[in-house]
Amino acid sequence: MAIIGNIIKGVIEAKDALSRETDPVEDQKKVLRDLLEKAKDTDFGRQYDFATILTSDDIQKTFAERIPYHDYNKITEEWWSKTIEGEPNVTWPGSPDFFALSSGTTGKTSKRIPVTKDMLDSITRAGRQQVFAMSNFDMPADFFEKEIMMLGSSTNLQERNGKKEGEISGISASNIPFWFKKYYKPGDKIAQIDDWDERVLSIAKNAKNWDIGALSGIPSWMELMLKKVIDYHNAEHIHEIWPNLQAYTSGGVAFEPYEKSFNALLGHPIQIIDTYLASEGFFACQNRPETTAMKLITDNGVYFEFVPFEPEYVNQDGLLTDNAPAITLDKVVEEVDYVLIISTVSGAWRYIIGDTVAFTDVERAEIKITGRTKFFLNTVGSQLSVNKLNDAVKHLEEELNIKVPEYTLCAKRFDDGFYHSWYLGSDKNLDEEKTAAVLDAYLKEANKNYKVARSKALEGVKVTFVPQQIFAEWNGANKKKGGQVKMERVMGEERFKEWEEFVANQS
Repeated sequence: MAIIGNIIKGVIEAKDALSRETDPVEDQKKVLRDLLEKAKDTDFGRQYDFATILTSDDIQKTFAERIPYHDYNKITEEWWSKTIEGEPNVTWPGSPDFFALSSGTTGKTSKRIPVTKDMLDSITRAGRQQVFAMSNFDMPADFFEKEIMMLGSSTNLQERNGKKEGEISGISASNIPFWFKKYYKPGDKIAQIDDWDERVLSIAKNAKNWDIGALSGIPSWMELMLKKVIDYHNAEHIHEIWPNLQAYTSGGVAFEPYEKSFNALLGHPIQIIDTYLASEGFFACQNRPETTAMKLITDNGVYFEFVPFEPEYVNQDGLLTDNAPAITLDKVVEEVDYVLIISTVSGAWRYIIGDTVAFTDVERAEIKITGRTKFFLNTVGSQLSVNKLNDAVKHLEEELNIKVPEYTLCAKRFDDGFYHSWYLGSDKNLDEEKTAAVLDAYLKEANKNYKVARSKALEGVKVTFVPQQIFAEWNGANKKKGGQVKMERVMGEERFKEWEEFVANQS
């Protein structure tokens, strides 16, 4: 009998029963007031007179009017560069102990994002909320006694100017509470291995020694790890190695493109739970099984604003125009794409994180990630978000009975005009012209702007199949394997030229 598991499950269910339903709109008002109060004596707070904003009749409106939008380059040039050099009280009281390194999905240069103690506490509280939400998923008692495989970047953090830096998954894993270490796998020793391939091989060698009940990590790297474990032990599927695996907490990117290929690695279905953890904070998690949408965590040190994702407000580089209107949580509507803006306990102020989201349930404050501002394919007026591209790939998988967990594309000029040039990651080669026709037909049916573009400047679709492993090798060559690294779904022509040269050199 799972005695400890029953106790843990009972505590979670009791906590859920006793927890009061909060008002997300009121939560956000309080979070903003707390942020401004705590940071009013920082350099940033004095520059923008937080003390006066706090006396306003409408703090949210005054805050939006007085503080400009910041992307990483702007806030770093004007403020975080001082924090990085060790100056205290710049955008948040004191100095951060950690910096999250993030190259995101564009560029080779790592960003350094401050991670304060307040942010680490916020991430811990968000993780606790996610655990408590497990009471809604009706997991058996023995699930709570199993080990959890957290696949992130190396926890071997680097020292720079007296501060530690690494990817947020590595920072979080290096700060897990002592009581959780008995459940945490692959364990400190393996997690500190810098080389991704060596770390995954060590996981494969030790896999049968662990009783894994849950997985956590970015889908693309999780798939590669599971394949390595399966191949190493000459198994048919991962449940032959970890028979008690019952849940996977996905994050970093939308899970849908990976669903078919991920499920092919399982012996039977497991519970998929989506989360929204970025280098800048833990923003949302799925808290009920009836939906794949995630509930915004509105009471935890992050203040959210939303800019309608419209061409007049978003430049081609993904940045916002100065006059782009920001909407508060009480004004959003369902099924509209918004650019997400955050202000946080790490001293990010009206920060453009680069993601677009849509609300699936306003009352519950539930969202889905719909894409990236920089990956909006509109070169010839087709107006395709990553969400629409993911839908097209999912249709392709169903129509042609293939698995395509990775892809990238570019609106590329050929001799006879512009084409959407797709590279599909699949170990099964098919007729590329037929595949292009299926994609083209679906997009014309699903997106009126694409259909109009096809009647004008867009000549059609071209498809090239490449092995899935090439996407991992590209990320490894350009950034680093594993961790928070995500594949660019849409590339500009210069970047795409680099990609095509890389692919050609792999063959």
